[in-house]
Amino acid sequence: MRPSRSEFVDVRKRRHHVRLWGEDDAPTIFFLHGWGDVGASFQFAVDALDGHWRIIAPDWRGFGLSQWNDGAYWFPDYIADLDALLERYSPQQPARIAGHSLGGIVASLYAGIRPHRVSRLANLEGFAPWVSAPEENPALVERWLQQLRDDDVAFRHYRHRAEFADRLCRDNPRLPREHADFLAEHSLLAANDGFVFAADPHQRWLNPMLYPLAEARACWRRTSASTLLIAGRDSPIMKPFAEHSDAYRERMACFPAVRDAWIDDCGHNIHHDQPEALAGLLAGFFS
Repeated sequence: MRPSRSEFVDVRKRRHHVRLWGEDDAPTIFFLHGWGDVGASFQFAVDALDGHWRIIAPDWRGFGLSQWNDGAYWFPDYIADLDALLERYSPQQPARIAGHSLGGIVASLYAGIRPHRVSRLANLEGFAPWVSAPEENPALVERWLQQLRDDDVAFRHYRHRAEFADRLCRDNPRLPREHADFLAEHSLLAANDGFVFAADPHQRWLNPMLYPLAEARACWRRTSASTLLIAGRDSPIMKPFAEHSDAYRERMACFPAVRDAWIDDCGHNIHHDQPEALAGLLAGFFS
C-alpha cells in the first residue's frame, strides 16, 4: 500500500483529521468520503492510481478522527468546511475533486456555489440525492423532535475488529478480506473493552430539512468545472436511474460540461468494489 500520513487542522472551530498521500509539490486531488466512511477508505483507489499526485482526503466533521459537534449536524456545514479546507490546501489553484455519495453531493453543490474554486469534479454516486416529498415534512420533523428528546442513539459495539471485518464481507461479497481488515483498522474507535464505529452517534439523527432538489439543480447549472459522473451498475441507489433514464438524463443535463461512466459488477461503494476501474477513470479525467 502507498504510505499515507495524518494531519490535524483547525477548520471552523473544529479539529479535522486529514489523510494525505504523495509529495506536497505534486498536483493535488481532493477525495471526499460519503456518510459513514472515512478518508482512509480511498487507499485502494490511491494504490491503483497512475501518475504522481498529492491526495488529500479529510474526515468530515463527526466521522473518523475529526471532532464531533455538540449535538445535531447541518448539511450546509459540510459545504463551509469544504470551502475552508480548499482555502487551506489549495488557496491559489482551483481544485480537482473526487467526491463519493455525501462527498459528491457536497462537492457538486459547492462547484456551483463557487465555480471558480473547482476545475474538475468527479462525482461518484453523489448526483442522486435523497429527496422527500413536501407532505412528508411534518412527520419527519416530529420524529426528529422525538430523537432530540430521547437522545439515545448509539452505534453497535464490537468485541474485536475482526467482527466488523466479518460484517463488511457479509454485506459486500466483492470486498477482499484484506481490504475489510484495513477498513476495520481505520473505521473503528476503541471503547469499553472493544470497538465502536468511528462516528458521532448523532450523525444518525434525521435531518428535519427537506432536500431542495430545485435548488440543487440551480447549483449544478452554475458549475463551470468539467464533470465526470461515475456510478456502479449494481448500486441500489443508482438502479432506479438506470431503469428510468429520463430522470437520470435530466439531472445529468444540469451540468454544463459533463460525461458519465458506469462500472460493471459494482455497487454503491465504488472505491471498495472496483478501485482499479475507478482509478483508471480518475487518472484519465484528472490528467
